[in-house]
Amino acid sequence: MTPEQLATAYLDGLERGDLEAVLGLYREGGIVHSPLYGPMPAAEFYPALFADTGRARLHLLGVTEGRTTGGNPLITIWFRFDWTLPSGQPANFECVDVLELADDRRIEALHIVYDTVTARPAFEAEKGAGSSWRPTP
Repeated sequence: MTPEQLATAYLDGLERGDLEAVLGLYREGGIVHSPLYGPMPAAEFYPALFADTGRARLHLLGVTEGRTTGGNPLITIWFRFDWTLPSGQPANFECVDVLELADDRRIEALHIVYDTVTARPAFEAEKGAGSSWRPTP
């Protein structure tokens, strides 16, 4: 699968809330590092995200391919996430997902990078104050 095909499959699965399609892109035991949910196994992260999503529209802005400093394949996906919470509250943001790939080109780890300045308040208003993850110093 090319980086563009992987990006398209990933964003399509996210937009449709298709757990099987998204998890099929991951290697068993894959991890997601999210600014709102914290580090979690992919098999736990996506059900939580989909439960917290009323509607999702994703707009691909770019894809790059490279390598980690250790030489492992790395793909970045830049996109706009028009995220609507179950109440109808928007929590939109622009995002870069950094995908560390295993030898079989499946996702081993995903690092979600975005400014939570608008999404976190909307998320916490929906889920309750302090419900989002914050790294400990």
